Amino acid sequence: MSDLVITTRDGSEHRVPAVVGLSVMEVIRDAGFDELLALCGGSCSCATCHVYVDAEHADRLLPPSADEEDLLDSSAFRTDRSRLSCQIRFGEELDGLRVTIAPED
Repeated sequence: MSDLVITTRDGSEHRVPAVVGLSVMEVIRDAGFDELLALCGGSCSCATCHVYVDAEHADRLLPPSADEEDLLDSSAFRTDRSRLSCQIRFGEELDGLRVTIAPED
C-alpha cells in the first residue's frame, strides 16, 4: 500500500496509508482529519478541501482544470502550490506525496 503524508494546520505531520484510486481528499477524510471540510463531497464545487502540495511532488500531478483554477481563485490563501484535494486521484506514482491542509477561508 502507498502512503500520503499530511501536515495539519498545527504543523503536525502524519503518514497515512492511501488506497490507490481514491482522491487525496477521500484519503484525508478516511484517515479522520476533521479540519479538511470537503463540504461538496468531492464534486469540485467548493474550495474547502484546499491543500498545498509539496514542491518536490508538484510535477507528478496533472495540471488543474479550469473549474479547479476558478475555485482556487476564490481563496485568500491560494499559492502556486495550491490544489483541491478532491481533484487529485491517488495512484502508486504518488506514493509519499506530501500535502499541507490550507488555512480555512
